[in-house]
Amino acid sequence: MKEVVIGFLGCGNVGGGVWNLLEGFGKELAHRDNLHIRVKKVLVRDVSKARSCAVPQELLTTQVEEIINDPEISIVVEFMGGEQPATEYMIRAMRSGKTVVTANKVAVALNWHRLQAAAQETNVGLYYEASVCGAIPIIQTLNSALQANRINHMMGIINGTTNYILSRMYERGENYAAVLEDAKRLGLAEPNPAADVEGYDAAYKLSIMASLAFHARVPFKKVYVEGITRLTAMDITCGKEMGYVLKLLALAKREGNTIEVRVHPTFIPEDHPLAQVNGSFNAVYLHGHACKEMMLQGRGAGDMPTASAVVGDIIHAATTDVHVHPTFANKADADVSLTFDDNWSSSYFIRLSAADRPGVLEKIAGWLAQKDVSIATMMQKGSVDHGRVPLILITHAAPEKSMQAALAAFDPAVCTVESMIRVEK
Repeated sequence: MKEVVIGFLGCGNVGGGVWNLLEGFGKELAHRDNLHIRVKKVLVRDVSKARSCAVPQELLTTQVEEIINDPEISIVVEFMGGEQPATEYMIRAMRSGKTVVTANKVAVALNWHRLQAAAQETNVGLYYEASVCGAIPIIQTLNSALQANRINHMMGIINGTTNYILSRMYERGENYAAVLEDAKRLGLAEPNPAADVEGYDAAYKLSIMASLAFHARVPFKKVYVEGITRLTAMDITCGKEMGYVLKLLALAKREGNTIEVRVHPTFIPEDHPLAQVNGSFNAVYLHGHACKEMMLQGRGAGDMPTASAVVGDIIHAATTDVHVHPTFANKADADVSLTFDDNWSSSYFIRLSAADRPGVLEKIAGWLAQKDVSIATMMQKGSVDHGRVPLILITHAAPEKSMQAALAAFDPAVCTVESMIRVEK
C-alpha cells in the first residue's frame, strides 16, 4: 500500500473536517485506492487553542518551514484562507517540490497565474476543487467531463449564505436585516458577512469558473459585483406575485471574443431550475454546444462537504503521475484578444414611488422610450400614501447603459426609483 505524507497549512473548520474525514473514513479510502494518507504536520497560530478535531499535540507547529522543508511531505493542503500569507506559502511549497491542494478561492482568483507558474516550474500539482461550490465537482467537470464542449453560458447560485437569506425572505416575507441576524446565530453567516452579502465571495468563484469554462483567464477585476444589502421584502413579494424568484446569481456569457461576467441580485422565472435551489444549497446551470443544458447541485459550503472535495483532490494528486494544468494563457490580465462587455442586455424589474396624478404613466413610458427601453409588464402595488403610489415595471430586454440612462432621466417630482433588479429569462 502506498503511503502519502501530507502537511496542513491551517486547521480551522475545513481543516478539522478533513482531519475527521481522514480519521473516520481512512480505512475505506485505503481499501478503495490502496492508499494510506498520513498527516505529519499541522501549521497553526496557537498550539494551545481548542480545536474542533483531535489533532495530536505533537503534530502542531507554528513554523511553516517545518512543513515546506520536510522532504517526507509530498502534498501540502492549505486551509488558511485569504490572499496572504496563504499565496506565498503555497508558492514556496510548490517550489520545494510539493503538490498543493487548496480550498482558497481568494488566493486562486487573485494569484492563479503565480500559483500555476510555480507548480509548472517543478512539475507538481495545483488542485482547487474545493475553492468553488464545496462538494459539487464543478472544477473537475469543467476540466475533464466537458472538455468536448464550447460553453457559452453559465449561471449559478454559488454562495450559500446569500441563498439562505433570500430563500427565507421569499418563503416567509421576512426583511433582510432580521434574516441576516438569524443566519449569524445559526452559523450560516460570518460575524462580518460583507464578503458574502456584498457579492465578493461569488465573484472570486465566478472568476475561476468562467476562466475554465471559456478557456481564457477571466480576472476577478473584470467581474461586475453587486450584493443583496439593499433588497427589501417588498421587492421579493412583488416579484413573487409576478412569477419570479430572486437569487444572487453569478452569470458568465461568451460570444466570440466578447465576455460578460457579473454577480448581482437577479429575478428568474419560478419554473427555472435554479429557482428551486433553496437554503444554503449551491447550483451551477450551464449550456455547452454539445451537452446542451446541464445543472450541478449540492452542498456548497460547510466543513464536511468542503472536506469531501479536498480529500478527493488529495487522492487525485496522490494517484496521478503527471499533473495537468489549464492550457490557456494564465496571466495576471486577460488576453488582449478578449473584450469584456459592461453593457449587457437584460430585462429589468423597477419599483417606483410615483405621483398619483394623471399623465404620470405616460411620462414614465416616454422617458424609457427615449432610451429605447420598453415596458413588458406593469403592476400597481398598494394604496396611495402621501400622494404617492408604488408602481412595479418589468421591461423588455435592453442594454444596461440604456436602462441606467433612462432611470437617471426620471423627474423626482413625478417618480423616484426605489429599486432596480435585473431579470434573466
